[in-house]
Amino acid sequence: MKNFFYIFSVVKIIVLLISKPIFADPINAWEIASLTVVSVLPTWPGYDKPGFGAPPGTAPEGTGIIVSSDGLILTASHVISKATDVKVRDIKGELFSAKIIKNSISTDLALLKTELELRPITIETEKPKIGSSACLISNSFGLNIGITCGVISATGLSNIGFNDIEDFLQTDAAANPGSSGGALVNLNGELLGMMSGIFTKNTDTNAGVNFAISSSLISKFLAN
Repeated sequence: MKNFFYIFSVVKIIVLLISKPIFADPINAWEIASLTVVSVLPTWPGYDKPGFGAPPGTAPEGTGIIVSSDGLILTASHVISKATDVKVRDIKGELFSAKIIKNSISTDLALLKTELELRPITIETEKPKIGSSACLISNSFGLNIGITCGVISATGLSNIGFNDIEDFLQTDAAANPGSSGGALVNLNGELLGMMSGIFTKNTDTNAGVNFAISSSLISKFLAN
């Protein structure tokens, strides 16, 4: 009888493990990482407020990732390079002035300094496996921060033609204008890469072939 109850208990545990996800899901990724992502609002030459006059191929708004508790924000260089003024908007809608303190056009990485004091994102430096789940948290079309999910399609890509220095993760997580600078995260909400480019023919809208700068290249940029 004891053996019967022992076997029954083991079977019950196995059934529970199978019926419930062992790993985190997109809800977990959102709850952990969304507060570390902001909208980036550049003001372009000839305009006195953000959202107008963006150069061809550049969205009026972009996205940024909080990388330090004292207000450092990572974003895409092409989002802010020609801006005369930059502001960031947190997920609650509050606006903060930002100063460009580092800009690498060759890697499409830039660093902003703001008065935001929030928990920074955790950077995962290990290369993700192809086929593993990934979610993009970004300011798509300037609609404020949202999430899309897919998989890692490829890793270690270069010579794609977006930047002079490239180390990309490819993903089918939907990206659109405004997603540049967005956080590509795993299901634990850890940063895998920063969205930089979209492969399309006639439009800048998502075609499922999107490129995020790897966390490895990001870490090198932040360290120098």
